[in-house]
Amino acid sequence: MDHAKDDILLWESFRNGDRDAFATLFQRHYDGLCRYGGKFVDNPSLVEDSIQELFIEIWQSKSRIPVASIRAYLLKSLKYKLLKTYRQRRRFLPIGDGHSAFEWSHEDRLIAVERDAENSRKVLNALDRLSNRQKEIVYLKYFQNLSYEEISEVMNINYQVARNLLYQAIKSLRTLL
Repeated sequence: MDHAKDDILLWESFRNGDRDAFATLFQRHYDGLCRYGGKFVDNPSLVEDSIQELFIEIWQSKSRIPVASIRAYLLKSLKYKLLKTYRQRRRFLPIGDGHSAFEWSHEDRLIAVERDAENSRKVLNALDRLSNRQKEIVYLKYFQNLSYEEISEVMNINYQVARNLLYQAIKSLRTLL
């Protein structure tokens, strides 16, 4: 039985109150969630804490909704949890700690925001100029974090074609930027 179907059965058992099924889901997905969370946050402790909080929230959730893909649900939930934590912590971090001799002026902050916005526009414009297949492979590789094998399956191409297509897309982006 493949893991996706087995995960669905475990999820259904968990929804019916089976603690062992829940523990199995945790053990099965923990390492993958740690790796995925590490792509967003360079703080392994924060990632581990967030995964544990996520599973606690899932266990305590009254709805326990049916889910089509357990892996996708957990990855997406962890991503949102990390982003929420980052936003909360970032919001309360002081810009200057009073001990620093250097502080950002209001104009410096505005310039930085404008520069970031301009860089984002350039990247989006460059992405728009790629072919549809190049856009798709960039999205699958960097936004969905799929392996070349998974990309090959999704796009119905072989492994080497996937690697070559991504290489060409990156090469085009470098030229456009």
